[in-house]
Amino acid sequence: MKEELIIIGGGLAGSEAAWQAARRGIRVLLFEMRPDKPTEAHKTGMLGELVCSNSLRSNDPYTAPGLLKKELSLAGSLIMEAADACSVPAGSALAVDRNLFADFITSRLSGNENIEIIRKEITELPDAMAIIATGPLTSGPMTKKLSELIGEDHLFFYDAIAPIIDAESIDYGKVYRASRYGKGGGADYLNCPMTRDEYEDFYRNLVEADKITPRGFEEERIFEGCLPIEIMAERGMHTLRFGPMKPVGLPEPVTSRDPFAVVQLRAENRELTAYNMVGFQTRLRWPEQKRVFRMINGLENAEFLRLGSIHRNTFINSPVFLNSDLTLKKKDIIFIAGQISGVEGYIESTAMGLIAGINAALRLRGLSPVEVPPTTAHGALISHITRPESKNFQPSNINLGLFPVPETAPKVKNKILKRKIIAEKAVREWSDYIRRVAPTA
Repeated sequence: MKEELIIIGGGLAGSEAAWQAARRGIRVLLFEMRPDKPTEAHKTGMLGELVCSNSLRSNDPYTAPGLLKKELSLAGSLIMEAADACSVPAGSALAVDRNLFADFITSRLSGNENIEIIRKEITELPDAMAIIATGPLTSGPMTKKLSELIGEDHLFFYDAIAPIIDAESIDYGKVYRASRYGKGGGADYLNCPMTRDEYEDFYRNLVEADKITPRGFEEERIFEGCLPIEIMAERGMHTLRFGPMKPVGLPEPVTSRDPFAVVQLRAENRELTAYNMVGFQTRLRWPEQKRVFRMINGLENAEFLRLGSIHRNTFINSPVFLNSDLTLKKKDIIFIAGQISGVEGYIESTAMGLIAGINAALRLRGLSPVEVPPTTAHGALISHITRPESKNFQPSNINLGLFPVPETAPKVKNKILKRKIIAEKAVREWSDYIRRVAPTA
């Protein structure tokens, strides 16, 4: 008999995990509750159905999304095969015909002799090797079982994500380092000061900017502690000055006086290559975020590695509970994949499904998982969701700020060349990883 793997969830992560395990000779039982039990967002019972967008983002291999897709393709990804077969014109991005895409994935998985698709909701955590890939709209019973295992305080139901900025795009002549009242390290934050006129101009543009209207089921619960910045602004002209843009305790070095308002940037990684806009979670549309936030002193030419968002999402506090092979520390026969693992986006979810599928297959064969190089796009995502030093964990798309900086890159000033160095190193090390975990005849 073939070794058997249970996969719960037929989205991108579950579908990719099933494909990778089946390629390695593992019998897969793929459980998907749709169409018998629908979610609030899905419309069909097809596997791999796209909900929010039909875009898989940039195809440029020297961008982080493009690099991640290249790695997926090198690993024989079903999702990338489907995307290439069902693509539609989208400039430099990869976009797909949603119906053809989902039909392609469903047909390939249905036709694989190692995969059995079972239309049934699973309400218990299995006591056998399994991958949980239930996605951001995980059903109530499965959510309950996960919360019982890891604790309710470590299972989240909303993303409140602030933008992340490429450190090289900040104008350091206009910002200054300081912590409020000199606490902590004394200079842990970059501070973008504003005069009254600058603040009032920024405020007007913020409240008038075009916003995304949340879907009905996303309005159930918005926490006071993570309100969109534009909603805070609507409560009054000076509300932000008593919240995320509070200026007190942050005197400017030249005048020794507090500015009228200040935007704080917090380091996103040890290498200081990326900065988070503190308290700037938002539902502004992405072009509006770029336009309005570039009005802030020092951010006029900001390059955004990630833009802000707030939406319903079920995900675990991964740095506390996930091992680097994507198994749960409290029950290491259970792998976690897709958005529930703490990544954002279609290709990121696919990537975690791919790694979980490979690792589960290795385990079932009696082999140890092979470490994913942290210099690769897959490895950068795994580091983000599993590194124990993470505080105030937030899910993330793939971006270059998650990558360790190659030894040769810091001396390189040309951004395109630096990205090329990062990408070429990633492809070399990913290719070696894929050879080590390749399916055997």
